[in-house]
Amino acid sequence: MTRKMLRNLSLLAAVTLLAIPAEAEESVYTSLALESCKFVPPSPDDPLQSGLWLCSGHSGIPVRVAEGDLRFFVSYGPNAAFERAAGLPFATILRYFADYGDGGPPEQVLVVTRLGEEEVCHVAYVNASANPDANLLARQAADLIARNFLCDFHLPVIIGNRGRL
Repeated sequence: MTRKMLRNLSLLAAVTLLAIPAEAEESVYTSLALESCKFVPPSPDDPLQSGLWLCSGHSGIPVRVAEGDLRFFVSYGPNAAFERAAGLPFATILRYFADYGDGGPPEQVLVVTRLGEEEVCHVAYVNASANPDANLLARQAADLIARNFLCDFHLPVIIGNRGRL
């Protein structure tokens, strides 16, 4: 690009910035009434899905609401089904009751598992009997460890107080 073209582009950018009104940002609240949305019956291939609703949001923005396994997933825009907010799971947390067979009380252990098309494996263990905040610790492990966990390379970690683990 020549200097003259660069100067013209800079001027155009400055004019565009000046044309933006100096008003404060505004928040808009809208209701989401599923009975006013288009219902799509669940897929027979997904036994946990209860249904899908396609709605029109503020200013006509598409809103996609999916319900499955007693959870709701909400995403927005024309590609809502493919956005992260659509709710594609990347980890699970499952509570196990571990009986060590020694007459002592069973312990509750939360197992965080990484999900994926190629690799599924345990990521972390949290002893729920030894940690009053075990659910929080397990959610943090899912959020912070599971996505980048390499099943063939990393070993699962024990988080918090071990208890009898």
